[in-house]
Amino acid sequence: MEIKKSEEVLAEVHRNCQLALQSISDILPEAEDADVREELLKQHEEYEKIGGKAAIIAKNKNIDLKNPSPIKKAMMWSSIKMNTMKDNSRAHIAEMMTQGTVMGITALKTTLSEMSEDYADKDIKELAEELLHSEEQFEKSWKTLIA
Repeated sequence: MEIKKSEEVLAEVHRNCQLALQSISDILPEAEDADVREELLKQHEEYEKIGGKAAIIAKNKNIDLKNPSPIKKAMMWSSIKMNTMKDNSRAHIAEMMTQGTVMGITALKTTLSEMSEDYADKDIKELAEELLHSEEQFEKSWKTLIA
């Protein structure tokens, strides 16, 4: 198992937030259900807050964070548009968001498990754990909207 440095963990938090923000922005115009829109906006705010904390930590520690590539963003946008064109129901959007959230949770859990405890930066680890907790709550929220 490769041991991840704190910088790599922070990069994962940043990437996770950026992809989530992009996905939510792409899905929001397609969402007609009031509860779905409300949940999307609430989650967007939380990802912005955590992403902002990641940016501050990066600036203070002189870490360069990379944003997802324009190609990755375009692929996500087209996938979301194709999926919601076929079905923009509450359940379908909740299912799409659940899948994305589970991918984020899996990536964060893997990253945290590979983090070197000896050299772990406390602020970065706490931020990654905060994001993980938020995503686990988001998953629960989406699952209630699927039914």
